[in-house]
Amino acid sequence: MKWVGFLLQVKKEKLTQYKQHHTAVWPEVLAAYGLMFGYFEAAESFAASLAGMEQEEINAQWQEFMGPYFEALTGRPDQNMIELEEVFLTD
Repeated sequence: MKWVGFLLQVKKEKLTQYKQHHTAVWPEVLAAYGLMFGYFEAAESFAASLAGMEQEEINAQWQEFMGPYFEALTGRPDQNMIELEEVFLTD
């Protein structure tokens, strides 16, 4: 299992609404993603996970819905995520 971290900047004026939406994520998105909290666990890789989500019809709708909450996006939020290198992990 690979852990994948990513960064996206939420617009300050939309932060409260953004957090509210994530207390009730659409069930279809949860079924496709798994529960997210700033990272996700990839069976293979970040690229493979993005490619898999690209096949989920609900993902495009969710990305379009969430797009207005982020600063300086080119395209959808999931197309702007930057994979972070894991340097160390403690248990």
